[in-house]
Amino acid sequence: MARDNSPKVRQKKQLERKQGRRASYDRILIVSEGSKTEPNYFREIRAAYHLHTANVEVRASELGTAPIQVVQYAQYLFEHGDRHRNIPERAFEKVYAVFDRDDHESYHEALKLAASLDGKLRNDASQPVAFQAIASVPSFEIWLLLHFEDVQAPLQRDEAMRRLKLYISGYDKGAGNSFAITREQLPIAIQRAERLAARFTAQTDPNPFTSIVELVKLLTALRY
Repeated sequence: MARDNSPKVRQKKQLERKQGRRASYDRILIVSEGSKTEPNYFREIRAAYHLHTANVEVRASELGTAPIQVVQYAQYLFEHGDRHRNIPERAFEKVYAVFDRDDHESYHEALKLAASLDGKLRNDASQPVAFQAIASVPSFEIWLLLHFEDVQAPLQRDEAMRRLKLYISGYDKGAGNSFAITREQLPIAIQRAERLAARFTAQTDPNPFTSIVELVKLLTALRY
């Protein structure tokens, strides 16, 4: 009898293999505003800590880079999946939308939408799903800068970038190896980010803030 090698059958087998490799810890979906910098950073962590790709999915928003679009795409990808990338629908316990304050008009709207989705969606095991905005004020670079400076005062995106380049020569948006370069200073960055979070929130811009620390702590605590 001939073997069925149709695209649908191949896709099903690939999905079954991916699910078979899945670890016992929560399945996490990370959707970012940036198409390179943030995805590269989180994929570096995934590789460094040997996390299963079937458990930690990292994607850039395909709806646009406005914060509201990042949250909307995270919701869409969770609910509908992506058969071309073997992402099943509702196949996660935690969903994170990563975006910057910057000058985005939809920033506060995105925070509100993410909060409204937290615990309201159900996954493929009929469990409520944690849905969280991972915001940075003014930008993702504040998180990297905290590895080198104890930032306490508001600063603009361009200033954060300028100061970061003093420590990471040639750093630019889309640059790779950000986690490898900053990993040694990770404990102090966590302490500094947590001190900021004790004073400010994502809502109290322009004060410096980043909840990247929460996602990093989660990922680096996972094991096989």
